[in-house]
Amino acid sequence: MGKRKQVITRLRIIAFVACLILLRSYIGLAQDIPLVETPVEPLVEVPVDGVFFADILVRGRPIFQVGSLAELNATQRAQIINRRIASVIARSQPLETVTVQTSPQRSIATLQVNNRVLMTVTQQDAEDFGTSVEELAQQWANELNQAFDQPPLAVDVVQRVNITMRELIRDIIDNLPSIIGSLIVVALTWAIARGVRQIAYAWAQRTEGDRSTEILIARLGYGGVWVIGSVVALGVLGLDFTALLGTLGLTTVAIGFSLRDILSNYISGVILLAARPFRLGDQVVIKEFEGTITQIQLRATTIQTYDGRMVYVPNQEVFQASITNNTASPVRRSSVIVGIDYAADINTAKQIIRDAVLTIEGVEVTQPLEILIRELAPSTVNLEIRFWVNSRRMAFLEATSQVAQVIKESLMNAGIELPTDIYTLEFRNSPPTSRQVQQQAKVVENNGQGE
Repeated sequence: MGKRKQVITRLRIIAFVACLILLRSYIGLAQDIPLVETPVEPLVEVPVDGVFFADILVRGRPIFQVGSLAELNATQRAQIINRRIASVIARSQPLETVTVQTSPQRSIATLQVNNRVLMTVTQQDAEDFGTSVEELAQQWANELNQAFDQPPLAVDVVQRVNITMRELIRDIIDNLPSIIGSLIVVALTWAIARGVRQIAYAWAQRTEGDRSTEILIARLGYGGVWVIGSVVALGVLGLDFTALLGTLGLTTVAIGFSLRDILSNYISGVILLAARPFRLGDQVVIKEFEGTITQIQLRATTIQTYDGRMVYVPNQEVFQASITNNTASPVRRSSVIVGIDYAADINTAKQIIRDAVLTIEGVEVTQPLEILIRELAPSTVNLEIRFWVNSRRMAFLEATSQVAQVIKESLMNAGIELPTDIYTLEFRNSPPTSRQVQQQAKVVENNGQGE
């Protein structure tokens, strides 16, 4: 169990960090961190924005990348080329084939379509990609021609996944210091939260003396530390808490409606742990379930029924239901009803019953023993014997069974009859025949044996 909890905790930390990274990318608060890279040629200048290459896009899909020039960085150059490509595609006239016009004297080549220059391929581009100007220009022209034609769906999907993954990797690299800092904060939060939970649990054991309250205090301390640690980790990532709180405020209502049942169970669990209508080990009746409380969690309460089944009742239903706690008091009252003959002396029967019941070990002698005339039945005088026993179910049933047995044996030993119900058949229209008399006697005899 310990190793399983450690694995689950590590998985939660990893998931938490992944969510922080995605949230950081979504809000767009990441700051560009220059990439440290050793240039191949000492004459190549490092762009001021830290971007060495930028994507050339056709209909939102990256085709290839261009580098920076002496007067333009890669981003500015790509923006100019992309604007030209978009203007050409936006026109109603059909697109012609992209052609290459070379200028050996200037060591450049231009890519043209529909008599418009899309871009210029320079010697710097050829050196960046390790080829000649003519070969690079022809390669880019072929890629543009393929992109201008509507690509298959599979190619489009692959290209979109490719750009998404590249952007994600770039964001992770750019935010690497913030990610490492947040991981350190998460690790410290986890260690501090465990320590606070142990300290809170030990303090609750000395002051409260109730396991349910001890669990509540330990969990509240653990959760409080994680809330503070999460806020600090988000701060390390550079998130603006004003914008974050505003976003959370807008989504609180939607989250409340979608998770109202889960939140209601957790709130009900906190109230149950604080109010303590029952504790661990208590034997209770909740709705149609009766058994022993084995676990009280923030979401559900676990009951082990007397036939060995485990029932998980949501705390919201427990909070709203009528709860019968059979073991809230150490003792509770039980009763047995016995019928004696009308001819027997009632006071004598009561004394015999009293002496017999008090000999049972499970009966509480400090509590009053009551013997009442419950009913004058057709054949018997029914006496109700009320006595107090241990409230635990097994002790309660065992003591009640022993009391019933000792009452029956004591009365019979004293000569007091415990008659069964007697039925009399009377025939008024004609005198009964001998056969009817025999049948009547047989019925009476059978009734006596059956009872």
